Amino acid sequence: MELAFTKMHGLGNDFIVIEDLAEELDFSNEAVQWLCDRNFGVGADGLILVRPASSADADYYMHYINADGSLAEMCGNGVRCFAKYLVDRGLVGPERDRLVIETLGGLKPITFTRDDDGALAQATADMGAPGLTAEEIPTTLTGNPVLGRRLETEMGAVEVTCVSMGNPHCVIWVEDVDSAPVETLGPLVECHPAFPNKTNVEFAELAEDGLILLRVWERGCGETLACGTGACATAVAASLAGLVGRCVTIDLPGGELEIRWDEGGDVFMTGPAEEVFRGVVEIPEEHDR
Repeated sequence: MELAFTKMHGLGNDFIVIEDLAEELDFSNEAVQWLCDRNFGVGADGLILVRPASSADADYYMHYINADGSLAEMCGNGVRCFAKYLVDRGLVGPERDRLVIETLGGLKPITFTRDDDGALAQATADMGAPGLTAEEIPTTLTGNPVLGRRLETEMGAVEVTCVSMGNPHCVIWVEDVDSAPVETLGPLVECHPAFPNKTNVEFAELAEDGLILLRVWERGCGETLACGTGACATAVAASLAGLVGRCVTIDLPGGELEIRWDEGGDVFMTGPAEEVFRGVVEIPEEHDR
């Protein structure tokens, strides 16, 4: 079966988007891995299926699958790309400047601007209130919030702050993000027994003027050029530690995101989304859906 797809990205965090409004598609882990493979498939950090919403309060449901085939609750860069897909395909009316996307991590309201052609130019996602208790993240580390806790790893002990943005995050502050052990320490922390659902791992450096430089080891994916929920979690962790205020710019390898955490409330993420190309693909029989 041939599948029409759209390749999209948010700050280089890239996705294969497939319309599944009839909810007929069911991909095996192997099929997702093949599609996301950068040498043998299309290549992406994850697969997004566009499905009808089950909630009357949402426009559509974003079904997000990591590159390794594991199901994920949310993806911050992915939700902006999802919004752009809906807007640019006319699945939401041309008079609208907001919509609500259903995810496994809850409902995500999106406001957006359009360019002269009516396409989505930039989106602000209401990512909801961060989860700060050990149960919400979840983690076996203690605290409410889980702030500045010691985590023992095979590479030694590190100090971490944990936050849920609908998915789990573990933030580690480093002196130099460029030399941070993302590819070695990242997978150790991702799969650490302290995180029963595994975790995304942020390596963050506080730079001049309150700018935060960030690299992220994503659960089920590896290092990506950007991570929207990771940027939100890092902004919350930095605010909790008194390092920044409620508004901060997060500089990732793929570009910048603006993050705002309202007092005692929701986290808002503003950034771009881009369509790269459209195509048709047929999954080989050995990777049968």
